[in-house]
Amino acid sequence: QVQLVESGGGLVQAGGSLRLSCAASGRTFSTSDMGWFRQPTGKEREFVARVRWSGPLTSYADSVKGRFTISRDNAKNTVYLQLNSLKPEDTAIYYCAAGSRWAYTSTRADEYVYWGQGTQVTVSS
Repeated sequence: QVQLVESGGGLVQAGGSLRLSCAASGRTFSTSDMGWFRQPTGKEREFVARVRWSGPLTSYADSVKGRFTISRDNAKNTVYLQLNSLKPEDTAIYYCAAGSRWAYTSTRADEYVYWGQGTQVTVSS
């Protein structure tokens, strides 16, 4: 069992930055792909970024490419999402997710097994 706890959300002005953290419990963190998703109010959950367990291989949604950076620290069992140049359309609940051990994950939410409770990011114009 893996538990994920996000933190770092908040209210920021357009153009500002935030750093989200996701602390994971359990021994499988270092061998699990980790992803960030977001869900704006009234909309479906969407992929934001992913980092593979097997190396610093990352993927990003086109809407955040060049502005957001995902990283992981296996020694701390933590995955981060640096959000720069924020826009009002980035406003959403941001969720951390973990794939199964050793498994490959893509951008599909249904490939992730464990989910955090979410952290709210609000960007004002």
